[in-house]
Amino acid sequence: MITTTIGLDLAKSVFQVHGVDAGSQVTLRKKLRRPEVLRFFEALPSCLVGMEACATARFWAREVAALGHQVRLMPPSYVKAYVRRQKNYVAEPRRSARRSPDRRCALCRRRARSVR
Repeated sequence: MITTTIGLDLAKSVFQVHGVDAGSQVTLRKKLRRPEVLRFFEALPSCLVGMEACATARFWAREVAALGHQVRLMPPSYVKAYVRRQKNYVAEPRRSARRSPDRRCALCRRRARSVR
């Protein structure tokens, strides 16, 4: 299985990664420390990476994009739609992977059109 979309939850020291393939099947779940993040993305083939916009998201977006990946930053309100129970660091990247702008659900597309 080839990972096509990755959700990356940014934190201070431990980052969570959730990857899915074209059929939305989970291909990887991983916990990474800060120094391991760039090494992980260097070894990964080019894919779409979704991140929730936060204070350090632009920095990480530039670093990951420099490695050949396509990066999408999403406002927290877009990711919030996928919260089922409580927000936690393991579930957060899964929501980012599902919510990447190229993988919108029909409800979200309709909501985006009505906002414009």
